[in-house]
Amino acid sequence: MVNAAALRWIVLFPLLGVLFHAFVAPRLGRRSSSIVGPAVVGFAFAVAVGAFWRLLGLEEGGALVDRLFPWIEVGHVKVAMGLRFDALSAVMTLIVTGVGFLIHVYSAGYMEHDEDSARYFVYLNLFMLSMLLLVLGDSILLFFVGWEGVGLCSYLLIGFWYEKNENADAGKKAFIVNRVGDAGFLLGLMLLFWTLGARGTWTLEFSELRAHAELISPSIATVAALLLFVGATGKSAQIPLYVWLPDAMAGPTPVSALIHAATMVTAGVYMIARMSFLYSMSPTALHVVAAVGATTAVFAATIGLVQNDIKKVLAYSTVSQLGYMFLAMGVGAYASGIFHLMTHAFFKGLLFLGAGSVIHGLSGEQDIRKMGGLREKMPITFWTFAVACCAIAGVPLFSGFFSKDAILYHAFSSPEGHPALWAMGLGGAILTAFYMFRLLFLTFFGECRADHHAAEHIHESPPSMTIPLLVLAVLSVVGGYVGLPEGWASGDRFSEFLAPVLSHPAAAHAAEEGSLEGVLMVCSVAAAFSGIALAYLFYMRSPAIPENLARRFRAVYETLLNKYWVDEIYGATVVAGTVALADGFWKLVDVLMIDGIVNGVGSFVRAQSAIWRRVQTGNVQHYALTFLAGAIVVVAYFVFR
Repeated sequence: MVNAAALRWIVLFPLLGVLFHAFVAPRLGRRSSSIVGPAVVGFAFAVAVGAFWRLLGLEEGGALVDRLFPWIEVGHVKVAMGLRFDALSAVMTLIVTGVGFLIHVYSAGYMEHDEDSARYFVYLNLFMLSMLLLVLGDSILLFFVGWEGVGLCSYLLIGFWYEKNENADAGKKAFIVNRVGDAGFLLGLMLLFWTLGARGTWTLEFSELRAHAELISPSIATVAALLLFVGATGKSAQIPLYVWLPDAMAGPTPVSALIHAATMVTAGVYMIARMSFLYSMSPTALHVVAAVGATTAVFAATIGLVQNDIKKVLAYSTVSQLGYMFLAMGVGAYASGIFHLMTHAFFKGLLFLGAGSVIHGLSGEQDIRKMGGLREKMPITFWTFAVACCAIAGVPLFSGFFSKDAILYHAFSSPEGHPALWAMGLGGAILTAFYMFRLLFLTFFGECRADHHAAEHIHESPPSMTIPLLVLAVLSVVGGYVGLPEGWASGDRFSEFLAPVLSHPAAAHAAEEGSLEGVLMVCSVAAAFSGIALAYLFYMRSPAIPENLARRFRAVYETLLNKYWVDEIYGATVVAGTVALADGFWKLVDVLMIDGIVNGVGSFVRAQSAIWRRVQTGNVQHYALTFLAGAIVVVAYFVFR
């Protein structure tokens, strides 16, 4: 480990932005927010790049550590406020600050006319601060501070336009669902802490947890890993806690790009990679993670097939792509999961920003059935959006092709994998290619279906919005070349870079079965082009086919369009059950027991006072008689004792 005091500036710059926008920007106007908001994140990115180059000069497995100050010192427990910059946190920090900077720049144009832009950038900078604490935290406790911070900021940003009830409700839904997952995360954290503490190791630092992993029994490792995974299903929107993310599209579109593409929703994936030493101790936990990931990938993709809101399509796409990342984690391919996390940040951030550009150009319209014919009027948005569609679909030589192919290969060939998981991943790839090119064709091709007023005002977005699109488009093409398959040029340098900080690297199998990888790659390419060809047939060549299929299979179509009625089922069971339980406890505990005891005491005192007040008649003769009787009693006592 090498001390690097500069690391603190990666988190201090966003903190300065928060303070500026909270106390200074409201007096200076919107222009100041548009400058300072992106600038502080840009400075943090510059410091992160400098730290990365310094990290490359260290020996394999080295890390930069910045101990700011002692934080908690209670008995045997000592936790410092420390930042750790190793291979894994370096990748995450560069993604968070790099993509975050582009989204901040985009926000300056997108929120240009919003009256409350200072509050928007307060939340956005605070989110960056929390996310950087999450990925740089040297201990699982500081990690959890960032974990909760991004949950709070998601609530604030999703409900930013709180004047509309649906926006406020979406923010509350995200906050509550994440609290459910966080309860499991806290139980897992405490189980690890007390298990190691009982064996004389009171620690919360990641390096110490990994060094003393042998003190954890396999059964405890399984329980702890599954409890931590409950938190990951909430934060990273996996079955059964995925329901908050589609509703989160109520927030501003740059928020969707930042939170739901590159940062917050990937926190669960990062957590499993950081705790890979624990998950590698439990095949059961890995199987659960892989099964949930594969199921989520296919489940969400089927819903995305028929959605008509441009942001809802991308939301279910995000849920599906996160499922691929968890599939990779579950089969032990931790580096491949992080690789897909990185490429996904590029092309999904680009897709959300491209969608925002379309919405901006159509004066707020989000229904793809009212779009069409935009490629000539919005050429930059069209071409960059098309690049992102190719990347997410897995078209060869785009970034998503390399990362998704690596996941599918390991799902088939690794010891923790299974052909069924590979088949589910392949099926999801076909669906992904189909619904993404359906979105592309309906939005940018054919005749314009927008209303007359919107059609007259269609325009390309300003440079502050299109420049981030162009940068992300380049990254969506070249971002995958750091993790080439074995035997291609320099090979998988990305996995080699991450190997020292990850346990059980699945990359070791790649050199043994090169021919198998080639066959599986052909299947992946065939899946991508099959989905694209089917979308072209349905929405370009024969547009009547989707309508005929929807009429013929009305029940299936309605089920997918209504998202399997999961929200309604949760509302009738979990929500209604919780309300009924709370109502029962209110009537039994609050009204009957607590209020009953308090009211009973009051009634008893009142009854007693009603008796005793009869003694107080106000008649002087009665009081004199009472005194005489008392005196006689006293005298009689002394006489006759």
